[in-house]
Amino acid sequence: MFMATVQLEVPANLVIQAFYLPIGLGVIARAETHIDAKVAAERPPDMRGCELEEKEGFWSELDEVMESIPTGERVVIGADFNGHVGEGNTGDEEVMGKFGVKERNLEGQMVVDFAKRMDMAVVNTYFQKREEHRVTYKSGGRRTQVDYILCRRGNLKEISDCKVVVGESVARQHRMVVCRMTLMVCKMKRSKIEIEKKTKWWKLKKEECCEEFRQKLRQALGSQVVLPDDWETTAEVIRETGRKVLGVSSGRRKEDKETWWWNEEVQDSIQRKRLAKKKWDMDSTEENRQEYKELQRRVKREVSKAKQKAYVELYTRLDTREGEKDLYRLARQRDRDGKAVQEL
Repeated sequence: MFMATVQLEVPANLVIQAFYLPIGLGVIARAETHIDAKVAAERPPDMRGCELEEKEGFWSELDEVMESIPTGERVVIGADFNGHVGEGNTGDEEVMGKFGVKERNLEGQMVVDFAKRMDMAVVNTYFQKREEHRVTYKSGGRRTQVDYILCRRGNLKEISDCKVVVGESVARQHRMVVCRMTLMVCKMKRSKIEIEKKTKWWKLKKEECCEEFRQKLRQALGSQVVLPDDWETTAEVIRETGRKVLGVSSGRRKEDKETWWWNEEVQDSIQRKRLAKKKWDMDSTEENRQEYKELQRRVKREVSKAKQKAYVELYTRLDTREGEKDLYRLARQRDRDGKAVQEL
């Protein structure tokens, strides 16, 4: 059995092709996007010949797993439930389609009941296929449907196809079930973290700033040689003068930036931009401001070009045998750094 929950964080058309095998899970995701996928895979217990109490215990445990997953996450379940949901859907239209196989049995009814409790849908039964493309188990003269893919009913519209791949039998007597999903994803708004704006007192290390601060502070205190007895008033005057003369920080937290794809041109442009910023800080003229803004725009263009080129070269290399080794090495390194490999 496999259960996959998916969270997506950028706008894109994401095509996911998930296939269920009794021996495990396969998911192929194709999109220019960041996908954070949590996947748990294990083979369900063989419930053939089990007592009813054991079967009910299995479904009870599966209920608990489903209830632990946030409702906003997409969930796809695939398993050999060893039951027949049957052909037709009278009375169960909200959780299954008409295109099952043969008659429903007790185990199949348990699948349908689970789908109703968890607001899921039995995907296999919604697509009209030849019987050959619906039969998941074939042994001797027995041809039936016991392997199912389930998803949340609200996400059913994102599934464009589900069928059995004829001729593909990687597990004994069971066939591969393939499900194709296309996800329309909206960008998630990141919550802004407000940080207290701080006065740039470190500028007092510069002689010019220090002298200007002294002059402005004397003017603010009315050219008094002796400070007033009210320290709170004096402190507030000092703070206000510091904010006016030295400036304050933006109040935005700097995010960690990945720089592995920087080339010499990007590094050179960034260095020129930093020098222009220092020049503008020292001499706040309109000319210096325009020079800094122009360099800032140029750096953004060069960064975008360099990043795109680096990713194209990376993905081209990953398609080669040497690239596969790089991918495994990258995954190990990302794991050591405490990052998910999908962040790349």
